[in-house]
Amino acid sequence: MTEVQSRGRHAPSRSGRSSRAPSGRALLRDVPQRRRVAVAGGSRLHLLVLSCSRDDTTAVDLASGALIRLRVPWPDGHEPDLATFDVVETTLADDPERDDLAQPEAATAADLPRHVGTLRGRRVRRILRQLSAPPDGPLLGFPGPAAPYWEFRGARPSTALVVPTRGPQLIRRPEDASTWVRFGWARDDIWLPVEDRHAARAVEAARRERLSGKTLATALGFAPQYLLVSLSSPRDGHCYKVCSAILPAG
Repeated sequence: MTEVQSRGRHAPSRSGRSSRAPSGRALLRDVPQRRRVAVAGGSRLHLLVLSCSRDDTTAVDLASGALIRLRVPWPDGHEPDLATFDVVETTLADDPERDDLAQPEAATAADLPRHVGTLRGRRVRRILRQLSAPPDGPLLGFPGPAAPYWEFRGARPSTALVVPTRGPQLIRRPEDASTWVRFGWARDDIWLPVEDRHAARAVEAARRERLSGKTLATALGFAPQYLLVSLSSPRDGHCYKVCSAILPAG
């Protein structure tokens, strides 16, 4: 059964969290359905958050069911505070800056998103199942871990929700304390750096270099079902595949 929760906070944070937020159920019922994301300047969107960092918030547009990568103007000194499966309302900037051919899903928000609830249960499971990418070709449309920025033409996705065909396994590299995920994708054995802070902290807290199966589920607090794989911003002229989030079934 779908469960929508509102967080009982009396004073809103920078992203607008408040106990006075409208009912999540009412919001979902009133969201107009569209075939595509409304990305014109000033468009108001209702989003289900999958991952959140200072540079990039990846979410599902509840009106169309499509993925969007939102650039949020977080103030200096304020860490992003949106959690997985938060429902937020946001308005796109007058100029959404939709000109990055390596990230065709990206758009810029006019202000901080307003938190209106948290969605879990059957509705989330259905949304994630419908979004999952089939393992019928190279991940994000090209082989290997990276590609030159100039090769992108806006025709390939820059983010995908993946159900591993093997794994996943979290690995902490002692030489640089980085966290990586290893998983199977069709016939490929894929290793990606992990930018999910919760997953990285879970590996560190477990004090083990490798986690998989039940030990991984225990460390994360849930059984991993999906990996959110995204294309990074250009680094030395290349865009790299990274794991933005490790997600439960819903």
